Amino acid sequence: MSDAIADVLSWLESRSDIQSLRAAVCDLNGVMRGKRIPVEQARKALEGKLRMPYSLIGLDIWGEDIEGNSLVFSTGDADGLCQWTGRGILPVDWTAHPTALVPLWLADESGAPYLGDPRRALARILDRYKALGLTPVAATELEFYLVDPQSQRPVGPVSPVTGRRLDSDAALSIDEIDDFEAFIHDVYEACRAQGIPVDTAIAENGIGQFEINLNHVADALRAADDAVLFKRTVKGIARKHGFAACFMAKPYGDRAGNGFHVHFSLVDAEGRNVFDDGTDQGSQTMRHAVGGLLAAMAESTLVFAPHFNSYRRLRPRSYAPTAVAWGYENRMVAIRIPGGPAGARRIEHRVSGADANPYLVLAAILGAALIGIERQMSPGEPTGSDGQGAVPAKLPPDWASAIATFESGTHVAEIFPAILRDSFVACKRQELNTFALNVSDFEIETYLESV
Repeated sequence: MSDAIADVLSWLESRSDIQSLRAAVCDLNGVMRGKRIPVEQARKALEGKLRMPYSLIGLDIWGEDIEGNSLVFSTGDADGLCQWTGRGILPVDWTAHPTALVPLWLADESGAPYLGDPRRALARILDRYKALGLTPVAATELEFYLVDPQSQRPVGPVSPVTGRRLDSDAALSIDEIDDFEAFIHDVYEACRAQGIPVDTAIAENGIGQFEINLNHVADALRAADDAVLFKRTVKGIARKHGFAACFMAKPYGDRAGNGFHVHFSLVDAEGRNVFDDGTDQGSQTMRHAVGGLLAAMAESTLVFAPHFNSYRRLRPRSYAPTAVAWGYENRMVAIRIPGGPAGARRIEHRVSGADANPYLVLAAILGAALIGIERQMSPGEPTGSDGQGAVPAKLPPDWASAIATFESGTHVAEIFPAILRDSFVACKRQELNTFALNVSDFEIETYLESV
């Protein structure tokens, strides 16, 4: 690590334009929280000498403390140590002055991992794979909308080329990609500067909706880092171009939602894909992994759909699954086995919305797959492309049900440490209660004088 620190400090010395840094950890909602520090404190941050309160990991989406949180009230809101993740130092040029991000994760006073940190949860799962001689190879696909930042409610952006506001869907439109080329180009440049492996970009089904895929990497922790950093980068570059980037699961009630699809395979010590048996069906190991994913899916729904708005996306016939089902080359089910060469056999998990925390999503997916492999779980028969097959179980239909199912889940108890589960449930319950206290304009318009 000392050589890596020396390399980072050398890079900073070459960037005299950078006068401040952002030292940050990722909370349970996927929000980066931390401090602005002078560049002279870079070594302090890199050597793990910064401190931040444990409680910042579990703040609600508005940044409020969780009522009754033992990390706040019974411990005096104690600090933990912030350790550098080793993921370089990441240049940021969309702010008023150039800066850079130092990515951190939390440890206790002894230097041991703080298990309430979502990045630590994923690292624990990967350690279990390593003990079996297996390495997950993962890639992510994130969808987002560009919207007009001046509007109170989301509306399509104005095209930089035509000057007209987008008002219709444009799935796979090359013209729309070309119109927003300056924005997309800057996203790609910023991602390259941060080592984020961007791949293809497409115009998606919604007004001003895009999807940018990230390449497979043989390090699922890095894949989750990439997804977190990608979302932050897209938001920053969008503002630079006069837009706002929206990763809400369902910003428009009558348009496509924003998904966060995860592709993964497993390779052994010799680099062989253990999901490949030379056939289109995939190996027994792959099917066992699917069995585990299905068994833990309902319990894990809160991870994949963590917000009030998330459940607007999970609707029948919307390319967002509502049932615990799998199939080959079938985008209507939760778990899809894509076609293609046998050597590239992989699983696509399609439940999560783009509003979810990538560390928790990958931990939930890989943890469930591991349970299925260890217990040789059967996935049952796949659902056909016509939707025919056994009647599957359903995902929790609403936020409150998902919270309760997560809290009582036996599989998620094997995947996530108790301190993280308790913090996540408390956070989501507080957010749910806050929404319950707020009456929408639509409710007032509908009921004020009619009932």
